[in-house]
Amino acid sequence: MHIPFTPNHVQLVSACYPPTAALLTAGPEYSPNSQELSRLTYYAANRPGKIGKLGAELEKRVRADCRKAAAGNTRARASLLITLAIIKAIATECRRDMAVLSPALLASVNVTLSTLSADLEIAARAATVFTAWTTYTDGLIIGVDLKVTEDYMSCLQHFSRLGHLEHNDHETRNRTRLVGLAALVGVVNSEALYHSMTYFQPQVSVIMRALLVPFLQVDVPVLDHELADIKEQPNSPILDEFRSRPMLERRAASIHLHIDGDQGPSSGVVANTALRATSSLLGHTNGHQASAVVKASIETLDESQGWEQVEHCRWLAEKAAEWTQYQYRYAIPTRLVECLAEGQDAAQPTARHTTLAAMITTVFTSSTPLVNLSTSDIISSLISITLRRVTVSPGDSLLPALVECISSLGTHVYYADQIQDLAGELISRLVIVEASGVPGAGKGSREHARTQAVRCLLAGLLGLIHAADLHDAGKDADDDKRCSTSPTLPAPAEQRTSHEGQIRPSRRTKVTPEVWQDTVSLVCDHEYAVRADYAKALVEYIENEIPKFADKSDADGVRRPRPLADGPTQQSNTLKTMLYGDTTTRFLHALHAHLYALATCSKLGFHGGSSTSTSSSERTTPTNGDDSSARGGGESSANERRSVNFPSRSRRTSLVSRMLRGAPSRLLPSAHIAADFSDFGNILAVMTALHEQLPVRGLLTGIPMLIALENASRVQGSFDASTAPVLRSIKELVARTWLVLGKVWQASTVTEIAQQALSALPTAAPLPSLPDWQFGTLQPPQQSIPFPADLQITAPLPDIDNDALLDALTACQSVQDATGLGQSDLLRRLNGHEWSADGAFKDSMETKTRFDSLAGDGLSPLFKVAPALMHAENMSMHSLARSGRGVGVTDLREALEGRSSMSNPNLAGRVPSISTLDHTSSVFPDQQGQHGFSKLAPTRSRPQQPLRKPRPGEVRDVLNKLGIGKQNGNGNSAVLKSSFPAIQKTTSKNPPAFTPPYTAS
Repeated sequence: MHIPFTPNHVQLVSACYPPTAALLTAGPEYSPNSQELSRLTYYAANRPGKIGKLGAELEKRVRADCRKAAAGNTRARASLLITLAIIKAIATECRRDMAVLSPALLASVNVTLSTLSADLEIAARAATVFTAWTTYTDGLIIGVDLKVTEDYMSCLQHFSRLGHLEHNDHETRNRTRLVGLAALVGVVNSEALYHSMTYFQPQVSVIMRALLVPFLQVDVPVLDHELADIKEQPNSPILDEFRSRPMLERRAASIHLHIDGDQGPSSGVVANTALRATSSLLGHTNGHQASAVVKASIETLDESQGWEQVEHCRWLAEKAAEWTQYQYRYAIPTRLVECLAEGQDAAQPTARHTTLAAMITTVFTSSTPLVNLSTSDIISSLISITLRRVTVSPGDSLLPALVECISSLGTHVYYADQIQDLAGELISRLVIVEASGVPGAGKGSREHARTQAVRCLLAGLLGLIHAADLHDAGKDADDDKRCSTSPTLPAPAEQRTSHEGQIRPSRRTKVTPEVWQDTVSLVCDHEYAVRADYAKALVEYIENEIPKFADKSDADGVRRPRPLADGPTQQSNTLKTMLYGDTTTRFLHALHAHLYALATCSKLGFHGGSSTSTSSSERTTPTNGDDSSARGGGESSANERRSVNFPSRSRRTSLVSRMLRGAPSRLLPSAHIAADFSDFGNILAVMTALHEQLPVRGLLTGIPMLIALENASRVQGSFDASTAPVLRSIKELVARTWLVLGKVWQASTVTEIAQQALSALPTAAPLPSLPDWQFGTLQPPQQSIPFPADLQITAPLPDIDNDALLDALTACQSVQDATGLGQSDLLRRLNGHEWSADGAFKDSMETKTRFDSLAGDGLSPLFKVAPALMHAENMSMHSLARSGRGVGVTDLREALEGRSSMSNPNLAGRVPSISTLDHTSSVFPDQQGQHGFSKLAPTRSRPQQPLRKPRPGEVRDVLNKLGIGKQNGNGNSAVLKSSFPAIQKTTSKNPPAFTPPYTAS
């Protein structure tokens, strides 16, 4: 009935409802009168100023109907459904003026869900209205209008609760979840989510609660199946069309309930919807927003106790990186590492820690590229977490997972020097921990923490390199698969051969010996677990990583001539490099020095600590009467702590040198060695790999050490049965190394002599071999193997004929061809009578060699490279030599003061000067044998001369050379000419008269 003085907009709204008596029969559609609804929407679209009044009227009706429907009034429930349909129709037709309708629309949806969320039909109709708003809004009102923002966040809370609602009836639960998830899909694809950075994190925190719970409740194979379905059918079966068109051309989704009588939705369908929403969310985010999504996901896993489902979490982490935009994927692992670092101080690792570590490893080992990832920051954080967990407990169960995380970084190689940079970061921390221990470790567990930290970093270093090799091999396999129908997987070597027989270089830079050399001191660590792990790492480095250039053997361990690769010029250059030293040669010098010390010293380690094994602790008396060795082994704990406080490079070098100076040249009859039986097996494995992989360098640097080691085992005087097992192990080590040399160089005479020497030794168990190693994991600590207790030696051991072996080896034609030296030169080079561990260590530290000035020119390297860098006509090159410097104002001032010779050698004689061009900053031994950083020593050209008065005509000469004085006839008074041609200016005696642009009237 028409009421007088009723506003027009109220009449239009009222006309859309059926009669009150017909409300109960309006179902199941509960739709308004179509003709009257058209009139209402036409009115609203043509009168935008009335939209606010229409919204207020509809909101008033929603509040009244909700209050009555909650009390059980069925007519009010029907009226509410119709009202919500009217609101959606107006929102669809008035999309241009959505900001005016937003307050009433969001308030109506919020009131409806707050009052009648248990009514699934009403919730679905409210979700339809909400989705219409998310489709057409520009999001500008969020964060500006506080009331609208509050209603919007409240709606998100309601739909999120519906999205992960738990119910005993699975069909009802899945229906309810689909309604909530459908509304959240609209939010994920709406500008309302992404416009305000302030409210992005709160919205995502609410949304992720509903998106993660459904997929955690299905198996991983179901998730894979649903994900494959999403890729085949990108359009959602619930949402008709969304965000595929401009805002004004979009169609709002219509959310419907499941039809009664049909089979209810399964959990897979719900998971499908959640996966669509999650993939869409990550696909629209930038780096900061993706990090916020990961943070919200972790908070949800905390609340839902989802960390126990490790496979689901790993699956989620991998797919999150895949769904995120290419340039923002780095945010996923970066945020995971940050979350892992937040809990690094926990007393005991929880499921959260282990699952986060597994997620990080999964992301790094996946095939999804992660560009813009700061690998140096990531590995630095992982190392800090590892050391912190070692401080908390050396036996922490999280350490193996952290080692896997560090190793997995090698899977993604994006620039050539990446692995070398990461290895350098690991080695730098390894050196600090080796010398100083782990900061913060308790007094009782300090040594155990140091050992465990070194082992963790070593395992991570090996795993990192191995993962990079597998990554490189996989790339080669992919290339071969594209080029050949029957590809083969090449081995991870420095160079790989493709199916066409071409040599393919590695995609990454190898870790240089200069970087690795800082770790060589671990050979002589006082803990056997560290020595054993490092021996395996050393063998792997020599076999697969160290640059070999032309110095390498074939796959069977035999070095054969390569006429194409090793021509005379190449052999000459290689020999010069080996004789005068390069990074590989210096590394081998240091390695042999430490191996000798391990085989002969009674004390190992920087601070004179002894081995922890029983057999080593029983042999801790000094080898000889060297006072420095005894002082090094008898330092107090106070001195040890003082050494820990100064882990500088010079201090560390001094400690290593002191330890190596304690290596005796001859063992006494009662000598006791700190090394165990298994240590000699490790030394043999290292020496075997060294001579097989670097035959020429190993020959030139290793033979003198072998001779010196055998000479040290020749004990003179009374026979001591307690020392005999050690001496026998040394002789077996030397003999077996000679066998390797005979095989590598195909010297049958060397093999026969070595075999005779080996058979002459008393029968005993062979030297232990290296244990198996699984890359990328932290293995249990290795236990040392003591010397055989049943070995009874009652007579002096026979000596090995070093002279015969040297003669046989140097007479070998393959050795002479490879080195380019004759037999006499080889004998002088390989004679080890003057070899010492300390001397070899000094050779490893020498960086300035005669190799740079073999021509005898004596020029600085800077002068040598200058012609290649700058053209000869470029006057700036002459600034490198003081004699070619031009004359300037400073010379004039000094000429007036009588000090011309101090600045310009062209004007007078030379004066004292300091040159830095011929000096390099390096570490070399001083006169006392100590090592430290070299200081630049001023070099004066001639004694200091007193100042003098300017000579007659000197000032005039400077003026003439500057071009200021009187010009000579030839016009060549100026010495310095411009490097660029002068700009020619054309002048005229009679310049043109100025003509104004206008004429005054």
